[in-house]
Amino acid sequence: MKVLVTGGAGYIGSHTVVELLESGYEVVIVDNFSNSDSSVLDKISMITDKEFIFYEGDVCDKKFLEEIFTNENIDSVIHFAGYKAVGESVEKPLMYYQNNIGSTLNLLEVMEKFGVYNLVFSSSATVYGKPHTLPIKEDFPLSATNPYGYTKLMIEQILKDLSKSNDKWNIVLLRYFNPIGAHESGLIGENPKDIPNNIMPYIMRVATGEYEMVHVFGDDYDTEDGTGVRDYIHVVDLAKGHIKAIDYLNSNGGLGIFNLGTGNGYSVMELIKMTEKVNNVKVPYVVEGRRPGDIASCYADPSLANEKLGWRAEKDIEDMCRDAYRFASKKQ
Repeated sequence: MKVLVTGGAGYIGSHTVVELLESGYEVVIVDNFSNSDSSVLDKISMITDKEFIFYEGDVCDKKFLEEIFTNENIDSVIHFAGYKAVGESVEKPLMYYQNNIGSTLNLLEVMEKFGVYNLVFSSSATVYGKPHTLPIKEDFPLSATNPYGYTKLMIEQILKDLSKSNDKWNIVLLRYFNPIGAHESGLIGENPKDIPNNIMPYIMRVATGEYEMVHVFGDDYDTEDGTGVRDYIHVVDLAKGHIKAIDYLNSNGGLGIFNLGTGNGYSVMELIKMTEKVNNVKVPYVVEGRRPGDIASCYADPSLANEKLGWRAEKDIEDMCRDAYRFASKKQ
């Protein structure tokens, strides 16, 4: 079976490609390296010792996509490609709506034209907005607080409507919580081109001496230590969830929606302290005021994915901090 992976050189995409190859799937990667690096492709080859097909280009380019579907006998698609920085989306909303929604519409139209109806979409827990209770279940009310979140919400609605309109479509929406960590080889991991928007790569740049200190936004939340709590999940566990989703598509029709999280919440301070402990490093930090829009706690109820996909997160917070540092120190 041949799987097209859009954004396959990115952080989650590259780890998913590794798991696909090691599970025996043929893989076609599409990426334009807008927030990734071409060296990742060589590292995927080093890890798996397997071949894959790569096309450099933009999913917003419909002719480019049609060329791929003409050349390759695609069975299923995993769609990662898209902009993902919350702050940037607030500053440049048109760019986010045009890219994230436009590229997805292109992809869906081309898939339909070529009779490919199996899709796994990379969604996010951001579609839950500010949850009233915890843990978060898939049937909770949906909302968004920024353009990035709205693009995920809108794409989910497009896919739900598509599924209702034509029962040929088999679609899985995976709502990720907070992926961190890296492949145990230390060869691939999270390495944003600019100043990191996510906490873990920032902590790692402080741990390796690249940055001076971590900025902790708020220590007065209603949590055990006052800092924000999130459901951090190891990126390899997350990647394996996509393999389970592809397997699910092959035996189940219609639409499936699943949370991918551990079901546990860890605070920013726990991340910092665990990074120091397992790697024997210092991570200086400074506490600043809360950021607008941040919430105190957010963690998943992953029981539906456990039951329907046969998937469960296996790695713990120590694995996440150890593997992230191994990658960060190797790339220095």
